Amino acid sequence: MKHEKVLVLDFGGQYNQLIARRVRELGVYCDLLPYDMTLEKIKEYAPVGIIFTGGPNSVYEEGAPDVDAGIFALNIPILGICYGCQLIAHKLGGSVSHADTREYGKSEIEYAEGSTLFEGVAKRNVCWMSHTDYVSRVPEGFAITATTKTCPAAGFEDAKRKIYGIQFHTEVHHTIEGEKILRNFLYGVCGAKGDWTMSNFVEEQVASLKKKLEGKKVLCAMSGGVDSAVAATLIHRAAGENLTCVFVDHGLLRKGEAEEVVDVFRDKLGMNLVKADARERFLTKLKGVCEPEKKRKIIGEEFIKVFEAEAKKIGAVDFLVQGTIYPDVIESGKGASAVIKSHHNVGGLPSVVDFKEIIEPLRDLFKDEVRKVGTELGLPDSVVQRQPFPGPGLAIRIMGEVNEEKLQTLRDADFIMREEIAKAGLNREIWQYFAVITSTSTVGVMGDARTYEPVIALRAVTSVDAMTADWARIPYDVLEKISNRIINEVPHANRIVYDITSKPPATIEWE
Repeated sequence: MKHEKVLVLDFGGQYNQLIARRVRELGVYCDLLPYDMTLEKIKEYAPVGIIFTGGPNSVYEEGAPDVDAGIFALNIPILGICYGCQLIAHKLGGSVSHADTREYGKSEIEYAEGSTLFEGVAKRNVCWMSHTDYVSRVPEGFAITATTKTCPAAGFEDAKRKIYGIQFHTEVHHTIEGEKILRNFLYGVCGAKGDWTMSNFVEEQVASLKKKLEGKKVLCAMSGGVDSAVAATLIHRAAGENLTCVFVDHGLLRKGEAEEVVDVFRDKLGMNLVKADARERFLTKLKGVCEPEKKRKIIGEEFIKVFEAEAKKIGAVDFLVQGTIYPDVIESGKGASAVIKSHHNVGGLPSVVDFKEIIEPLRDLFKDEVRKVGTELGLPDSVVQRQPFPGPGLAIRIMGEVNEEKLQTLRDADFIMREEIAKAGLNREIWQYFAVITSTSTVGVMGDARTYEPVIALRAVTSVDAMTADWARIPYDVLEKISNRIINEVPHANRIVYDITSKPPATIEWE
């Protein structure tokens, strides 16, 4: 099935991936591709609509991102957002001016009557601005359709040619009814039908993969993370017993995760899963090592060695599965061919496997789409909604040397935190939450005895893409339950603290 497509031209703005995600959430497939795409390539792509994204430049800067003016004669609807809106005005004979101060944040906006773009949207509303330059004069033939106190042309359009510009960001939640505006463009202006669903994707992918993989040997490195789990399940639907998954248990996973991988994928789904128990090997290599980067390097190298040993037992394969997803493709070259994603946050896997071709069944999907595919495939929520988890695992959530006693303490503390957050119904609201064993020990009193144990820190953040994050405002009563349970149920715990630092200046992880 050939899907209708929207082309999102990337001018370097911070919300550009979010625009593409919003379009797909509304049921229309799109790709985020470089702004300098040629007219011939655009015609070949055959989009039902084009969106120009925002960007950090001024249209008057030397070398500022630009488009071929011929794009406006293709008779394809165009929506310009922020920089994209200014570029439309600049290219078609309007004027863009530089404001004395940057406008950033919520602004009151008023929409004119009669625009398809703002149909069904409240006349007086709130939008999200992020700009210094603004359109001071719209091109000939364009009508102003939205204004704010500081932006005389917050929206403008040539309805006849289906060219629209908006200075504000529809894609962020701060713009009230922004989704409706985007929907109006896709369905009201572009005439999209909305044929992009994850059930369609699964059906088409399985049918396509069955043809490609018939009679072929396939190998997948399984970490238990969302991407590798969904990729493996999709391939298993198509390749069946011809797929072998290798799961390296390095002993650094959270409580019950290694057992869950075996239970879900081997026992319930019937996959050919090889579990390599390398827990003692990793702990031996990590003994006495305190420096975070050294820990990472050791874990990465050992992972490759263990995987290589298992791969040699299997022998040559036709395909190696990678859990590459669309943000990996974008970040590795703005839509160009992806650099091979290193599995489990370590490099080197392809060099130790005798394979003919890499297969990446999820390379067109955003993370939220991958989760939806997992649900379509029948994977449990505990796998599909798994939080981001670092490749080195709990080793970088233990400050200093890693040993079995600390791992056991951390697993138990972390499990209690996750359990109580789920009970409070906060597990879908918080991006990531976990416990950390710090390198600072403090005095405590338990019973009649004096204790001296490492401080356990709790970390929870809200985020959209992990580039920035804010500390989560967990209710005090939930924090109290977590703290009390850890103190009472976990050996070697006498003091719990909560990290209230955002990113930046801190990172989400502690090491």
